Amino acid sequence: MTLYTSTVVVPRQRSRVWAKLGENTAFALGLPVLLLIIWGIWGTLAPGKFFPGPLTILDAFVQTWVGPAFFADVLPSLGRLVLGILLSVAVGVIAGAIIGRVRWLRELTTPVLEFFRAIPPPALIPIIAVLIGATDSMKVVVIVAGAIWPVLLNTIDGVKATDSVMQETARSFSLSRAERVRYLILPAASPRIMAGVRQTLSIALILMVISEMFYSSSGLGYRIVFFQRNYLVAEMWSGIVLLGLVGVLLAVVFGFVERRVLRWYHGTREVERG
Repeated sequence: MTLYTSTVVVPRQRSRVWAKLGENTAFALGLPVLLLIIWGIWGTLAPGKFFPGPLTILDAFVQTWVGPAFFADVLPSLGRLVLGILLSVAVGVIAGAIIGRVRWLRELTTPVLEFFRAIPPPALIPIIAVLIGATDSMKVVVIVAGAIWPVLLNTIDGVKATDSVMQETARSFSLSRAERVRYLILPAASPRIMAGVRQTLSIALILMVISEMFYSSSGLGYRIVFFQRNYLVAEMWSGIVLLGLVGVLLAVVFGFVERRVLRWYHGTREVERG
């Protein structure tokens, strides 16, 4: 007896993929382009000294930041920002995992953590400057002092909320404490940790600018204040636009990292929705 099998080849729907890509791009760029058009028309019909048009700011952006200022101000600021974020995430995750795992330590440190979290980080700048000096280390410490809290507290909550049944199952399989933390507790807490990291990025960017506005002679924050004090309005707005672009870049990088770290989590949610 002869069995005949046939293979059905389904062509890839390239047109649908490109249509979806074009739709997403239109949604992402539509509103910014529309706002730029409205801004340009408004700046032409009613020009203002303190609200220049987008073309004026674009020209000031190129003249100000494409050149020596990029290496003297932008790169050092980005370096301090990245270092502050990495330290905040590393210290927050390590300390949060330890505090979340040890009950008596969690109960002991919770009031102290709530107290220090309530202190606005800019209020600590004069104290940190006196203790450390007006150096790059001071600016990094200011960033860490304010940006660490979302990661730290979310890690504590995520570790504390790990399923007890899964922990008992891990113990029954004779997993060591380090293996339980690496393969069970941290992955289970990773959605909350990543939510804290998202908040940390925006806080770190704000504190980078604020720390450079005090006791500094370089950096994005210093340049924006310098332009404002010297009535260089277009240049000041160009610095604000640059900060917005840095924020968008951080969001894009974080989205890429989050998709890789939480691949299992998003896959589970898609299965549940399906």
